[in-house]
Amino acid sequence: MTKHTLTIEETPRSEDVQRLAQELTAHALPYTQVPGFAPLGVFLKDEHGALVGGVWGQVNWNWLHIALVWVSEALRGAGYGRRLMEAMEQTAKERGCTYAHLDTFSFQARPFYEALGYEVFGTLDDYPSGHQKFFMQKALP
Repeated sequence: MTKHTLTIEETPRSEDVQRLAQELTAHALPYTQVPGFAPLGVFLKDEHGALVGGVWGQVNWNWLHIALVWVSEALRGAGYGRRLMEAMEQTAKERGCTYAHLDTFSFQARPFYEALGYEVFGTLDDYPSGHQKFFMQKALP
């Protein structure tokens, strides 16, 4: 009889995470006809090559999921965030995406995303305590 071991890992191996994505893609492929979970990143670096901003996510079928967005505090308000998001969305469109989604918190960048055309489609209250988490989406024209 085969024994199975359940492990809890704070820093899972990238190969294990990749295997999850591959197996889920294989399961979904008969329905979607297109593989999913393709990583995509757009990064902003200074003249020394240091990271000062970026957007990271995944192309999943015809949707772009934006998971991480950050611009150095010293550069905020100068249009870099908009440029990063536009580059991410354009690249996703070139890969077949027709929609994008992301989440943000009440203490973060909801107005920024709304200015880019994202709309709230769901909210979790008290996440974290005393705040809200907003789920946002947008059609990619």
